[in-house]
Amino acid sequence: MANTNEQKQVNQDKSARQKVPTIAVTCGDPNGIGYEILLKALSDPHISEICTPIIYGNLSHIKAIAPTLGEEYAGTTIRPIRNAADATPNMLNIINCYPDTLTLQRGVKTQEGGEAAYLSLSTAVRDIKDGKIDLLLTAPINKANIQSDKFRYSGHTEYLTAEFGKGKDALMMMVSDMMRVALVCNHVPLSRVPEYITEERITHKLEILNQTLQQDFTIRRPRIAVLALNPHAGDNGLLGKEEIETIVPAIKKAFDNGIYAFGPYSADGFFGAGEYVHFDAVLAMYHDQGLIPFKSLDMNGVNYTAGLDIIRTSPDHGTAYSLAGKNVADPTSFSHALYMAIDIFHTRNRNKQIAANPLPKQQVEPTQAPYIPPFVPFVPPKNEPTDEQKKE
Repeated sequence: MANTNEQKQVNQDKSARQKVPTIAVTCGDPNGIGYEILLKALSDPHISEICTPIIYGNLSHIKAIAPTLGEEYAGTTIRPIRNAADATPNMLNIINCYPDTLTLQRGVKTQEGGEAAYLSLSTAVRDIKDGKIDLLLTAPINKANIQSDKFRYSGHTEYLTAEFGKGKDALMMMVSDMMRVALVCNHVPLSRVPEYITEERITHKLEILNQTLQQDFTIRRPRIAVLALNPHAGDNGLLGKEEIETIVPAIKKAFDNGIYAFGPYSADGFFGAGEYVHFDAVLAMYHDQGLIPFKSLDMNGVNYTAGLDIIRTSPDHGTAYSLAGKNVADPTSFSHALYMAIDIFHTRNRNKQIAANPLPKQQVEPTQAPYIPPFVPFVPPKNEPTDEQKKE
């Protein structure tokens, strides 16, 4: 009986590892570069081996744009479906979310473009809630023209937090091979930033960041650098008291709770001296403080919404109206966002399996500490030349 249960668990673990996730890909603003970068990224024939993509957009618009990208995209096969549950593996699928009557105006910000972006996003969100979708990859929206009675948020992160956060805050996080940067406050006017710098908020963001580094990136003991708000970290209160009164107490509280948080560091010196390489992530106080150095070093990073049960990624750039229709948009960041979402999906599953089947704890009797010989530096014999002398 035990062997049967063990084999059943092995089969379940193998099935989880082999599962190909279904990923919802929203079109963003159809007048931007969303369709171009998603077509360039998803047309790779190997994509169907690692996920089942469903585009949430409009088939007629894709067919109009594909030929402008070159012969290799003109014949891209895309299967229209009505229900995400009907998605065909090994193929590009699409769900029409807005009518063909919407006129494409490439490179122009229009109210219709914002409505289309919202319908794409909200339809994908509905299917995620219904359990039909495993991952969400969002193409860029315009934060102004998407505003309506149904969408009153400053961006994807805030909207998805309202839909999936269960009353709790999420964390905007930028990820690249060089660094990970998270934000205390996201899309907030600079004049209002100090309102958001509270001990409770910083502590909560550190908790989310620490958890996602462990859960989604498998870093067991993350080291997190916390940036200061004021120049020179406030210079002991001369240039501002937020560090003394708010940020330092938040770091101490987090550290006392087992989070390896350090700082606050003055942002200019921290990035200028390359100190970020010594940490697993950086918590910046506001948007530009973290994203300017991040994008200066790598414009092909990924925007990740941490702290939610769902997995959502996005390229780290906007609609780029000035590039729309010119076939010059680079899909690299979009591709990175796709691969990262899939990686996190498998990482979470693997970590859940490990947590569900931990090794049993064993009581070990204390023993005498092992003998560690003292360090003795090597000294070459006097009658033999050193390596340096031999070279001479």
